[in-house]
Amino acid sequence: MGLSERKEKIIKAVVDSYIDKAQPVSSADIRQSHLPSLSTATIRNELASLEEMGYLDQPHTSAGRVPTADAYRLYVEKLMPARKITPSEIAVIRKYFDHKITEIDDMLRSTAKVISEVTHLTGIAYVSGVADAVVRNVRIVKITPTDALVVIVTDLGVLKDSVLSTSEDVPEEYFTKASEFVTRSFAGHSIGEICSGDELIERITGDYRKVFDFIVEIMKKYMAEENRSVVLEGGSRMLDQPEYSDVESAKKMFALLESKETLIDVAKGSGEIGLSINIAPCSDDDSKPECAVVTANLTRGGVNIGKAGVIGPIRMDYPRIVSVLEYIEKTVDKLSAADPAENGKRGKKE
Repeated sequence: MGLSERKEKIIKAVVDSYIDKAQPVSSADIRQSHLPSLSTATIRNELASLEEMGYLDQPHTSAGRVPTADAYRLYVEKLMPARKITPSEIAVIRKYFDHKITEIDDMLRSTAKVISEVTHLTGIAYVSGVADAVVRNVRIVKITPTDALVVIVTDLGVLKDSVLSTSEDVPEEYFTKASEFVTRSFAGHSIGEICSGDELIERITGDYRKVFDFIVEIMKKYMAEENRSVVLEGGSRMLDQPEYSDVESAKKMFALLESKETLIDVAKGSGEIGLSINIAPCSDDDSKPECAVVTANLTRGGVNIGKAGVIGPIRMDYPRIVSVLEYIEKTVDKLSAADPAENGKRGKKE
C-alpha cells in the first residue's frame, strides 16, 4: 500500500528536522516549523502509523520520533528537495582544481580533500579500471648520469612517476630514442593488453628490451595496487558527529575506514552511472557501524575512472552533498591530463 501525500510530507518534515538538529522530532515541532495547517493530534496519529510501518522510531516513550533507514531511502528517492551549490562552496572547489592535475593519484587526493572540506564529512576517492586505460605516450627523461624519470601518460591521466636506474652513464639521446620507440609500440594499447605478456611484448627485442621490461613492471605494479588505491581525507571528522560520540560506535567506524577492500565495496554502490546513495549499508552486521555513503562517478574527458564521495552517519544533509558532488563530478571531468614532459619543455624555454 502506497503512502498518502500527508504521510510523505510528515516523513520529509521529520527527516529535514532531524538532519538539522539531530534531536527526536515531536508533533509540535512538525506543526510549528513544517505543517501548520495540521493539528498536533492529527500529526501524532500519523507519526504512530508511520512508526508501525517502519519509517520512524521512538527512542523513548516520552520522546519524539527519529527517521529509520527506510525513511531516509524514501527521502532521497522521492522527497528530497533540489538544492543549488553556493558561491562559497564553488570557490573552495575551484581552489583545489585551479591548476593542471596530471597524476591520477594527485587527482584522487585533491578530490577527497575538497569533498571533506566542503561537506565536513569523510571524503573518499578511488580509481577503477586501470587495466582499461589506454597509453597515449611514454616519456623517459635523464635526470642524473645513471637515472631517468619515466612518465606514462594514459587517457585517464599520468601513472605515478618512476625512476629507471642504470649501472653506467647512458647518453640522453638513448632515452630520447627509447621514448619514441616505446611510445610507437605502446600508444593505443591498454595497460591490460601490455601487461598480459602476449605477442605485443614478446616481439620486443634488442637495445630497448630492458626499458620495455621496466615500464611493463611499472604498469603491473600499478594494476596490482589498484584495489588498495583508496584515498580517505577527514577521517577525524567522524568524531564531530553525535552518532559516533560513544567509544564503541567510533571504534566500528574507524575499523571500517581502515579496511580499504571493504570501503571499495561500500563505495561502489549499485549505479553504473550518476550518483549512488547507500543508506546504512553496514547495518546488517553488528560489527560494522550504521552509516551512509554517497558517491559520484569520476570521469575525465567522458571516460569513467572511479568514484568519489562521502562517508558519514545516515543523518547527513543529502541535498547539500548531492549538489556538491554533482559540481565536483563536472569539474573533474574537465581537468586537463596534460603531458608533464611537455610542461617541462615549456619551462626550459622560459
